[in-house]
Amino acid sequence: MTSVTIYHNPRCSKSRETLSLLEQKGLDVNIHLYLENPLSTGQLETIISALGAAAKEIVRTGEDAYESSGLDESSSDQQIVDALTQAPILMQRPIVLSGGKARIGRPPSSVMEIL
Repeated sequence: MTSVTIYHNPRCSKSRETLSLLEQKGLDVNIHLYLENPLSTGQLETIISALGAAAKEIVRTGEDAYESSGLDESSSDQQIVDALTQAPILMQRPIVLSGGKARIGRPPSSVMEIL
């Protein structure tokens, strides 16, 4: 069985919905509470690569921490990764990683593309 990891924030309704969807499918899900256990630079780079996206696509620009992080539209991938390691609240949620691919669970059903 393919390993499935969800980078989860239990306070987020989309994250809870995505986790529920994965569990309903009978998947064995590794739940990573990234606010309690922040991701390393390497983990973030793996997720970004698996998404096939630019780092800026996983940043929540509406968070208060966005402005205080010094990030803006011109920030480099490395600046974004550095900011995410310091302020994990800035990361989009949930993100599901499976079989070397990742999807942001917005909407939750989008994660089914990689399972």
